[in-house]
Amino acid sequence: MREATEISYDKATKQLTVSFDDGKSFTLAAELLRVKSPSAEVQGHSPAERKVIAGRRHVGIIGIEPVGNYAVKLSFDDLHDTGLYSWAFLYELGEKQETTWQTYLDELAALGLNRDP
Repeated sequence: MREATEISYDKATKQLTVSFDDGKSFTLAAELLRVKSPSAEVQGHSPAERKVIAGRRHVGIIGIEPVGNYAVKLSFDDLHDTGLYSWAFLYELGEKQETTWQTYLDELAALGLNRDP
């Protein structure tokens, strides 16, 4: 299992950088982390319950709290703070970031929604 070795957040760019023990590092936008939150509030309890979150273009992270040795709890300035971001989740999101982002944009368009608040 991969473990994060360093996590940093740049408030100016609203990007979280996570480095892992295999030498890989990913920079993830706060917006992507928010709209793909692993919380039940966003993901539901089944794929049919998953929500598409719109209007989060300017969302930022206001808190990063370690959870054991396997995750972090991110708190966002829109007051969402119920997702636990495991190392595995962050690694996979980093590796599939481009595809995940495009899927999100496609979902917004299909629903007539956008990134702006």
